[in-house]
Amino acid sequence: MAEHERPEDIRPESYSASGQPMVPATPRDIVYIRIGSFILIFLIALGAISMVAGAFVLSVAAGVLAVVTVVAIVLAVRRQRWRGSGEAG
Repeated sequence: MAEHERPEDIRPESYSASGQPMVPATPRDIVYIRIGSFILIFLIALGAISMVAGAFVLSVAAGVLAVVTVVAIVLAVRRQRWRGSGEAG
């Protein structure tokens, strides 16, 4: 039996009062965490290359966008922890 097939590992799906399924991880949070991490790596590389090349404006822009990306990732992780799922990212 595979690890995920054990009955104690499967959480029952709960529903809201309106009948909508309530899941611990929302697709929006997953996208913010996963794609945000790829964007962050790209921005760090872009900032490092622009600093070596002497393009000050480009490195500042990459730094500002990196900070915005980190804030988006942190907020998505906090939303996941607030829901109590522990499955953020």
